[in-house]
Amino acid sequence: CIGSFLNVCIYRIPAEKSIAFPGSACPNCHTAIKIYDNIPLLSYISLGGKCRQCQSPISLRYPLIECLTGALSLGLYLKFGLSTETVVYFIFICTLIVITFIDIDHRIIPDRITIPGIFVFFTAAFAISSLSWLDSLLGILIGGGSLFGVAVLYHLLTHKEGMGGGDIKLLAMIGALVGWKGVFFTIFVSSAIGTLVGLSIMIATRQNLKLAVPFGPFLSIGAAAYIFIGPRLISWYFQLT
Repeated sequence: CIGSFLNVCIYRIPAEKSIAFPGSACPNCHTAIKIYDNIPLLSYISLGGKCRQCQSPISLRYPLIECLTGALSLGLYLKFGLSTETVVYFIFICTLIVITFIDIDHRIIPDRITIPGIFVFFTAAFAISSLSWLDSLLGILIGGGSLFGVAVLYHLLTHKEGMGGGDIKLLAMIGALVGWKGVFFTIFVSSAIGTLVGLSIMIATRQNLKLAVPFGPFLSIGAAAYIFIGPRLISWYFQLT
């Protein structure tokens, strides 16, 4: 159900529409969707992936985001149990899901999500037993500062805009809840995955090295990975060294 609401946020926030009113409607025929046609996953299956009124296809992304949200919430419960940490991390991951798909669709990361998110998750960090307020503050400063430095350096070398301001604020928001260690982990994982995906797309589409790929989704993946496996991987790495 929350995944279904995230779909609404992904569609309406970039359009600067209310996420509460009016109710959901078919984007093709604009017919209001009945309650029994708005049950997550089940309605999509029963309708055969089409609008009941006009029979236009419903994007497969809607049930996929619902499944993704449910799977990640289950993963958090299995890792942290029924705890305050589970609730905080779930809200955080839901925020990352919304940001990810908005960035994919529009190549923007809305300030109305990230800027309040920095303050919200800095406050929420007090509920995370493994994270001190200083870790959270350093995460904000190092997260935002590191990407800002990359953006300035890239601009000086190429006289072009490279790293967007939205990415800078997103990593600052991520740092608020994962701390400075989580920021370095997020940067490493997101850069590695982003490079592999970018090269794969360029090879598959025969694009040149100027292909622009939104970085927000990879930052989100890196942050989520840190929550689930980051501290364990870091400990394992230092044991090897």
